Amino acid sequence: MTEKTYDLVIVGGGCAGMAAAIAAYDSGLRSIVIIERSPLAGGVLRQCIHNGFGIQQFGRDLTGVEYADAFLNEVTKRHITMMTGTIVLEITSDRSVLACGSGEMLLIRAGAVILATGCRERPRGALLIPGSRPAGVMTAGCAQRYLNREGYLVGKKIVILGSGDIGLIMARQFVLEGAEVSAVCEIMPYSSGLTRTIVQCIEDYDIPLFFNTTVTRIIGDKRVEAVMIAEVDKDRRPLPETERRIDCDALILSVGLIPENELAIQAGLAMDKATGGIAADNTLQSDTEGIFACGNALHVHDLADFAAAEGALAGRCAASYVKNGRSPENKVVRTEAGFGVRGLVPQKIRLPLEESVRIQFRPASRYTDCRVVIRSGERVIASLKKPILTPGEMFIREIKAADIDGDIRVEVVL
Repeated sequence: MTEKTYDLVIVGGGCAGMAAAIAAYDSGLRSIVIIERSPLAGGVLRQCIHNGFGIQQFGRDLTGVEYADAFLNEVTKRHITMMTGTIVLEITSDRSVLACGSGEMLLIRAGAVILATGCRERPRGALLIPGSRPAGVMTAGCAQRYLNREGYLVGKKIVILGSGDIGLIMARQFVLEGAEVSAVCEIMPYSSGLTRTIVQCIEDYDIPLFFNTTVTRIIGDKRVEAVMIAEVDKDRRPLPETERRIDCDALILSVGLIPENELAIQAGLAMDKATGGIAADNTLQSDTEGIFACGNALHVHDLADFAAAEGALAGRCAASYVKNGRSPENKVVRTEAGFGVRGLVPQKIRLPLEESVRIQFRPASRYTDCRVVIRSGERVIASLKKPILTPGEMFIREIKAADIDGDIRVEVVL
């Protein structure tokens, strides 16, 4: 076994992990390593040939591949060590990292660790759809990889279950490749995708989108032949009298993302049930000193630029920790999600703050003509009128340090 020592180990070479490395380097650290299990850094961006990336980060409209390369170029310019094709097996609370790559085991001692492990798609097994297991049932990300990286169209007549962004983007791409998208079925009364994605990928191409509708059965032996779909009641239970058959040769699942946090759980880090991610403070440090989290490992983002910005914050904070240790604190302020608020981040705020803290959450449902009210203790520090809130888009608000003097509570007021 080979032993190494680095000031900072970053697990995951997607946009958040690379942004963290760049920010840590620019903050004065030089002993940095990014560990990435794929042969090339960039994560899922490597299969995203559509544009819409990089507007905030680089001021340019890039494809996912170009966006990944832009970060990789910055990492390369700084001569930051990158271990690709390397799998992290274990992280301990004392910041020891056990990894395997290039036929050898590595034990890395780290001054700080950033988990930027991303997320994975929710599979068919989590949905309990009756029927056999024929070919042609796959996640939207899998179909995207087949099409964009392998050049293989997974079907000619397609049904998509769920209205996540990847599924909506693939619906458009299937049409452009000459396939027919017979239906996009969403069990909720609203889409979980961004509004702009719904318009550009569904409405502009006249693709049928059915709300309050789900797939009740998969039909087919060796290959998908059809699916049964049905409307659902207010408790999301299928209504048998509405069931109907749609012939298809592929069922694409776009039913949500799950933070990839097996390493964090194994290390005993505190997790947040609402986000499925690591519980962290305003510096993105977990409850285990010296271990930080960012990007989709912390909570699933709607835009890659937001994940990258969060990675940069984690990099700066981890660099400060390595150089100075944990800052002394006078008080820890908790954050609480009230009505209409799901997955509030961060879970706690360490005082004193230098400037401000960014509060983020996803609405629990779709709300119109409402307000987001933020309290510190009993005092209202922000009341923001919102014409519409939707779960597909993050709510983000900066709170000034001077406004925080007690626990933070965020709620939607109708």
